[in-house]
Amino acid sequence: MPNISLDRVSASHGEILILTDTSARFPGGRCAAVVGPSGTGKTTLLRLLNRLDEPSSGTILLDDVPITGVAAPDLRRRVGLVPQRPTLLTDIVADEIRVGRGDLASDRIDALLARVGLPDFRERRCLELSGGQAQRVCLARALAVEPEVLLLDEPTSALDADSAAAVATLIREHTGSGGGVILVSHDTAFVTEVAHDTWTLQHGHLSPSDERKPQ
Repeated sequence: MPNISLDRVSASHGEILILTDTSARFPGGRCAAVVGPSGTGKTTLLRLLNRLDEPSSGTILLDDVPITGVAAPDLRRRVGLVPQRPTLLTDIVADEIRVGRGDLASDRIDALLARVGLPDFRERRCLELSGGQAQRVCLARALAVEPEVLLLDEPTSALDADSAAAVATLIREHTGSGGGVILVSHDTAFVTEVAHDTWTLQHGHLSPSDERKPQ
């Protein structure tokens, strides 16, 4: 099972202090939720984990190997980030899913879209998608490269109840197969449903709560 960890990491974003000398471990096979007040740097924490941002000190490790020693494209295949505000790069959904896997067959694309609650979307134009649909296309795009760890930023913020349930099922499937999930969310009910571990980020400190089983 993959694990990703922080060893005495400090980081800031502009004037905002994100982490101060923080150590934490996120094991595979579990979903960890990061919660806390808005503006404390939860999104930046996710970006640190696949090197879209860099810490000022300390080390981030994937399977006990510093991520600075892993080529960025390889790291981002292994640790896939799905942002709250998705960026789509192509015109057609099928091409978007193939961004990281150009050889992906159409039936595999259909299966990935069904997993995120978007059946029959393969030929849709990306410009016609709603915000929630675009975010789920980004999730399917991330899954196409079979990441070990999924980083999800507010995955239910633009979703209705049925779509959120599809994402919850996907998280359970990913952790059930040994993968790791780290998500940022203000959706308390969703966190309670899917997270094994909850961490609070506030004033530069990342603090764990008790471990528990999701519902």
